[in-house]
Amino acid sequence: MEQRISLITLGVSDLARAKAFYEQLGWRGQEVQETVFFQAGGLAVVLWGRDKLADDAGIADSGTDGFGGMTLAQNVRSREQVDEVIATATRVLWQPRHALPADAYATARTIAA
Repeated sequence: MEQRISLITLGVSDLARAKAFYEQLGWRGQEVQETVFFQAGGLAVVLWGRDKLADDAGIADSGTDGFGGMTLAQNVRSREQVDEVIATATRVLWQPRHALPADAYATARTIAA
């Protein structure tokens, strides 16, 4: 699996306020369907409603379940690479929990879902 992150998505409670913050830092974003994309070198930082991000990940955002309001994504070039990434994440998921960092299990489970 190639070591690369394509997107960092930040779940925010106030999209306009978050966009204004990054723009005050000198970043220029593009709004697309209730998200804001900022190109950051070879990856994109995406602002999206926290509730929508949790829903997209298929988890409840109770505030106490470990969901940090952030996701990482890796874009790949082919269906075969998608299958490879999912197989690797699934293999990691089935390791004994003591072999993984505390939050890796939830992350791998979300990827494999």
